[in-house]
Amino acid sequence: MPEIRLSKLTKRYGAVEVLHGIDLEMAENEFTVLVGPSGCGKSTTLRMVAGLETVSGGEIFIGGNPVSHLDPKDRGLAMVFQDYALYPHMDVAHNISFALRLQRRPKAEIEAKVREVAEVVGLTEFLHRKPGALSGGQRQRVAMARALAKDSDIFLFDEPLSNLDAKLRGQMRAELALMQQRVRKNMIYVTHDQVEAMTLADRIVVMHGGHIQQQGTPETLFKQPANRFVAGFLGSPPMNFLEAELISEGDTLFARGEGFSVAIPAERSRTLQSRNGSVILGIRPSDLNYDQDAPENEAIDLRVIVSEYVGAQSVLLCSCGNSNVTVELKSETPIALGETLRFAIRPEGIHLFDQESTAAL
Repeated sequence: MPEIRLSKLTKRYGAVEVLHGIDLEMAENEFTVLVGPSGCGKSTTLRMVAGLETVSGGEIFIGGNPVSHLDPKDRGLAMVFQDYALYPHMDVAHNISFALRLQRRPKAEIEAKVREVAEVVGLTEFLHRKPGALSGGQRQRVAMARALAKDSDIFLFDEPLSNLDAKLRGQMRAELALMQQRVRKNMIYVTHDQVEAMTLADRIVVMHGGHIQQQGTPETLFKQPANRFVAGFLGSPPMNFLEAELISEGDTLFARGEGFSVAIPAERSRTLQSRNGSVILGIRPSDLNYDQDAPENEAIDLRVIVSEYVGAQSVLLCSCGNSNVTVELKSETPIALGETLRFAIRPEGIHLFDQESTAAL
């Protein structure tokens, strides 16, 4: 499968620049997810790769060859859209085979390909149904099968699950992951849903304001976010942020703010000793553990405001000074509203960000 490379890719609409010189390489057989809030440039990037948007600057390379001057049909791509774009008067088999019939492929070849991709996406028993007789998830599978039937080297997905309900989205995420394992193609997937990004991607590319904020494996981005935006965007519930001051006392460095004073682990302190001053302390809700006996400088005291029961887990909304802090813990933990409880902070769960640049320290 070809490598895909974006070199200083820029997009302008009149005087407004919406993509600012993006550099990105996607390896063979990689499932790359572009994720970010609305307006960050992820769909524009995908449409430029597809040839549906013109390139204002830079170049797109597929297999080492520049393609920005090529028509979409000449790029060797298949695309799955958000709205399915199925032909309502055709049955599933004819929707899947539409591109092959336009290419005047032999009838036996078309029938064999339809059966093959229908089996991959679980549509074998629905081949003679019209789209109107299918569920949303089944229609989305037809759109994916139609893309697979083209036997392209690269598949592009533009928020394909956003029209589905929560249960179907979970089911389709699993089916997409299985499909990637079976077909082993390059896939670029656009979504604003960080859960889809975390569960599907080999590589996540987080975008914001037309720039790439960080890229890497889901685990790397979750555990080692490059800045406050990435830290707050990935993870559910999102990371807590508290204003603090870095203060040295003897050999120990503390992040101290309203209602807390947390010791920074020794190995981190050595790299931060010269950095006294204002910072943002970041703590994920899952890195707070209920422990009334925890040492004061390794914990934070929180007053419980709201408790949300979500099955095996409970999500607590707590107050710390004038800030709100979210905590995730096992639902059987005895919690009373209005109580002030101590939560130990996992040392590896302490994140520090610069107040001005928001970059991770």
